[in-house]
Amino acid sequence: MVSLTRYSKNPIIVPNDNHDWEKGGVFNCAATIYNEQVLLLYRAIGNYDTYISTFGLALSKDGYNFEQFADPIMVPEAEYEKFGIEDPRITFLDDKYYITYTAVKTLIPAGDVEFHIGVASTLDFKKFERHGTIINEYRDKDGVLFPEKINGRYVLMHRAPEPDMWIAYSKDLKNWTDHTKFFAPIENSWQDFKVGAGAPPIKTDEGWLEFYHGVDKNLHYSLGAMLLDLDEPSKIISRIEDPIMIPEEDYEIHGDVPNVCFTCGVVEKENKYFVYYGGADKVIGVATIDKSKLMQAL
Repeated sequence: MVSLTRYSKNPIIVPNDNHDWEKGGVFNCAATIYNEQVLLLYRAIGNYDTYISTFGLALSKDGYNFEQFADPIMVPEAEYEKFGIEDPRITFLDDKYYITYTAVKTLIPAGDVEFHIGVASTLDFKKFERHGTIINEYRDKDGVLFPEKINGRYVLMHRAPEPDMWIAYSKDLKNWTDHTKFFAPIENSWQDFKVGAGAPPIKTDEGWLEFYHGVDKNLHYSLGAMLLDLDEPSKIISRIEDPIMIPEEDYEIHGDVPNVCFTCGVVEKENKYFVYYGGADKVIGVATIDKSKLMQAL
């Protein structure tokens, strides 16, 4: 069985009582390499009464020890995200960094929520340009952009309608067509309730490598890995049958949402994949795997 190796000093980022905006929880972070450092853009919770998320920023030279910024780097501003910005992913595309995230628009009575995929971009992680929301005909999340065009079109992985994973295409990053369901929950497995994209796909010689999450009927969130065809990303070339990480450490089992390992960002470093993940919607951990070992398993 192939599995990720947790960093021995996990969790690497925890709630900070000195900062009201992140004293409740820090989790579900995007990751990229920026100025030769690992950059994390993470979801932060301060006030449990409203549970409105903002984004914090942290930098690291070694991928394990991070320096956090004292203030949130991105906060809800637009009408379509006034109840929070959640679960960011970062894709370097067209010489800028695109951020896809869950934009929470309204809280519907009876506890339901209206949310869509928000898109923003930045050159320096100081100023952010918002580009609105996409695929607004559905409540949608887990949106990740591929890092290059395929056959002249942008490609997005998303989850709408639930509980499946979908691929869509666009010429302008605004209008998305040719929606194709390519992966669905598997009965009587660790992913029999719903599945969703994790980190943006990573291009390899063998195919697009996707770290994703699967949820079972007990609402346990685990991580998996698959390879998608380079020219037809809706075609799965191979998939590791068993999860590569399941919630088993205390900080993954106990938190605001128990039994959760949820990744939004992976970077390549030192011939390894560094997988950054939220533990129980409360803290951030990192786990690694040798690139060659994972590819052999796929």
